[in-house]
Order: sequence, then C-alpha cells, then structure tokens
Amino acid sequence: MAEIIANTAHHIKQTAPTILDAADEWKYVFGIGSPVPASGIYRCTGCGDEITSNKGDKFPPQNRHQHADPKVEVKWQLIVKTTTKA
Repeated sequence: MAEIIANTAHHIKQTAPTILDAADEWKYVFGIGSPVPASGIYRCTGCGDEITSNKGDKFPPQNRHQHADPKVEVKWQLIVKTTTKA
C-alpha cells in the first residue's frame, strides 16, 4: 500500500470524480504491455504489489511480474495519479 507521512500529506489531493467527468485511467484496469494512460502508482489487482509508471510507457511484461498461481491475472489499476510537467 502506498504510504505518506505527516510532513508530506499536504502534497496529496483527494478528488471525487463524478460519472460524467471520471477519467478512464481511474475506471479501468490495464494488462501487461498496455500503454500507461497516466503517470502514477498502480496496484496489481491479483496480488497487491505496486509499481510506478510514466504516461506513455508500457506496463511490465509478464516475465517482470509473475504470480505463483498462473491462473491469477496481472492487471494494473491506478491508485495514485502524479502530476508532471512536460
């Protein structure tokens, strides 16, 4: 689970998207090798491991993130979106 401390908590902004304006990166899970839709921290829905990924990169291939049970799919869900300037 992503962590923060009291001295860094002010850098986190909680958003409350509505059905009308919720961005796709929050609504969907993404498979291995898919393009990363937004920079941030993603959690594997199968095991709970977290990674950081940059927008436009690809999610790790299967050989970089594996589960002991091959039936458990590797899917990534955005949990913390980061803001970067181009």
